[in-house]
Amino acid sequence: MTQHTLTIGKLARAAGVNIESVRYYQRVGLITEPVKPVTGYRLYPDDAIDRILFIKRAQLLGFSLKEINELLELGSTHCVDIRQKAELKRDDINIKINELSTLRDTLDELITCCKHEHDPSHCAIVETLSGK
Repeated sequence: MTQHTLTIGKLARAAGVNIESVRYYQRVGLITEPVKPVTGYRLYPDDAIDRILFIKRAQLLGFSLKEINELLELGSTHCVDIRQKAELKRDDINIKINELSTLRDTLDELITCCKHEHDPSHCAIVETLSGK
């Protein structure tokens, strides 16, 4: 049985987030808000720390909170479904990497043009951005 021993402040500190993050996760349904007793503070289960750490690690891998909620709903018994979601996320990241590489290459070309331009009356970068 899970013990309910953590106030929101203790939970936040243990998970390495701020209190507002815990409240936000409650509002979006990622963690359950405990019932507030007539006297005292809401007490969170000890496993809420693991859940928040899961959320934070999934965010580092690029998952949105909506996607994280889907992963949590699936749970560990739906490995094939979770793997498919991870593959889709990887594919999205690869697309973004390719787009960023293209942007970097374009900026490199503009910087090179600018370095070789000796006319101080115009700038290749500004002209390109202006559509000239």
